[in-house]
Amino acid sequence: MNQELQQRIAALTQQNDVVLFMKGDANFPMCGFSGRAVQILKACALDMARLTTVNVLADEEIRQGAKEYSQWPTFPQLYVRGEFIGGADIMGQMYESGELQSLLAQPAT
Repeated sequence: MNQELQQRIAALTQQNDVVLFMKGDANFPMCGFSGRAVQILKACALDMARLTTVNVLADEEIRQGAKEYSQWPTFPQLYVRGEFIGGADIMGQMYESGELQSLLAQPAT
């Protein structure tokens, strides 16, 4: 991945509190896993104003770059305060355990 793209993705994940790389956006998810991820965030009572979504279908460079950046092959990909959390399955497991709610309840830095 080129340096400029890596810096662009790093800036997105570090300058926004909660970032979801997904297919579509929060209002119109374009796949079931992305839809599930948005529903999990809503179930955590996340203020949706804190959420930045990146539609990977709209930018092939970001789509490929995000996979390399996170070393995670699929979407969605959740970042909280610059830290890669995982995809829909991991989000679901963290939600079930209460870990995701605790993580999202922490104030933005």
